[in-house]
Amino acid sequence: MARTRASLNELGLTAQGGAEAEVTGLSVDSRFVKPGHLFAALPGTKFHGAEFIQYALRMDAGAILTDPVGAAIAEDELAASNAALIVTEDPRQALAYAAALWYGAQPGTMVAVTGTNGKTSVASFTRQIWLELGLEAVNFGTAGVEGVFTAPMTHTTPEPITLHKLLAEMAGHGVTHAAMEASSHGLEQRRLDGVHLIAAAFTNFTQDHLDYHATFQDYFNAKAGLFRRVLAQDGVAVINMDDPKGADMAAIANERGHRLLRVGTTDNCDLQLLGQRFDATGQDLRFSFGGEVHQARLDLIGGFQASNVMVAAGLAIGAGAKPAEVFQTLPMLTTVRGRMQKAATRSNGAAVFVDYAHTPDALATALKAMRPHVMGRLVVVFGAGGDRDTGKRPLMGAAARDNADVVFVTDDNPRSEDPASIRAAIMEAVPSATEVGDRAEAILRGVDALGPGDTLLIAGKGHETGQTVGDDVLPFDDVEQASVAVAALEGRL
Repeated sequence: MARTRASLNELGLTAQGGAEAEVTGLSVDSRFVKPGHLFAALPGTKFHGAEFIQYALRMDAGAILTDPVGAAIAEDELAASNAALIVTEDPRQALAYAAALWYGAQPGTMVAVTGTNGKTSVASFTRQIWLELGLEAVNFGTAGVEGVFTAPMTHTTPEPITLHKLLAEMAGHGVTHAAMEASSHGLEQRRLDGVHLIAAAFTNFTQDHLDYHATFQDYFNAKAGLFRRVLAQDGVAVINMDDPKGADMAAIANERGHRLLRVGTTDNCDLQLLGQRFDATGQDLRFSFGGEVHQARLDLIGGFQASNVMVAAGLAIGAGAKPAEVFQTLPMLTTVRGRMQKAATRSNGAAVFVDYAHTPDALATALKAMRPHVMGRLVVVFGAGGDRDTGKRPLMGAAARDNADVVFVTDDNPRSEDPASIRAAIMEAVPSATEVGDRAEAILRGVDALGPGDTLLIAGKGHETGQTVGDDVLPFDDVEQASVAVAALEGRL
């Protein structure tokens, strides 16, 4: 149960001069400060939260948490105030620990997964495994909270106050097992610090979020924070060794003293994928663990899903489940909404799938993974988001050019950018593609191009139900549009 009052000492905080304060709540937004609140004035990418300390003090904040820069910015206001001042080099981490102590509860078995791609699928599969084992489980991240407790979320990894309030609510509703997605932003900003993880996983590392992280190494270091800092030293690190960065992440986990559970296709893996056989509706797996060989049927499209399932199985095992029981649940796993999701089927048998792939590697991986399931041509409809890493646009075009037979380039979420310029950057790498700005029309034309045995992949937006154009979010659902397109072309509307 969340506290109603707590001393700074109870929250692990020490004020300058040994000042005492009884805190009545936590806030990172000065508009929501109430008398006695601890206001966290955090450094940001565009401005420093210390600019709002004056407003928090007007609302009778009882304590201010910030860094030396923030204390200097609000020096005059703080000097004229009776509020306790906590200055630390890492106020984000201090807030995360304070939030954990304030709310005081979280599910007893917590795991997290990081990586450029696959986080949502791994978290969902882990939750599904737990549910099949009769456990009260959830997963949360990009698609919100799913499982025995549901709730919407606005960020893959919420800021600490929201996160720990949510964890306490889950625990209060009887949730015992939770799998969370750990985004690079969330890790860099210390949002997960204070979460008690039993196991953590790494899926892969490819280009993304270079609009936020200055370099590839910065991006990798952010993700590595899950093992360097957040996962307890006695935790289990589940590492996909098939990724080029798997060995580096395993070395980091090993240095921290984590018990390693290696997943992949190579001989040094604890959970080794030995073979896959594909058909139109899924795949059969052959894998080994502890010297024993197992087989399992997956009703999942895409070879990479086997890797996601193996990582999820590793997390479940690392969190205490019996391996044999975990493996028995695998045939029951279902795809995550917007991840290789079958959206519609034409009367000639051609299938339409929707996937969230929105990076060069994810698009290439999705198309390569779909190829063994396709008898005819592979058609793709995709775009790229505005106000994001511009360097990946031609790379996405190249991924489509090299892995699909028919390519339609359209708009994704252009945001504040000119959609035509985004499409042009993609088209530089795939000049043979058909450019169709309107996404609904592009989907319609992609569906219309399908002959017997063909398959269409609509990539980029996955589970999203809106398209961001300028400052507006317009209703748009790729799955719904695919269904409408099939119905319209076949006279079923």
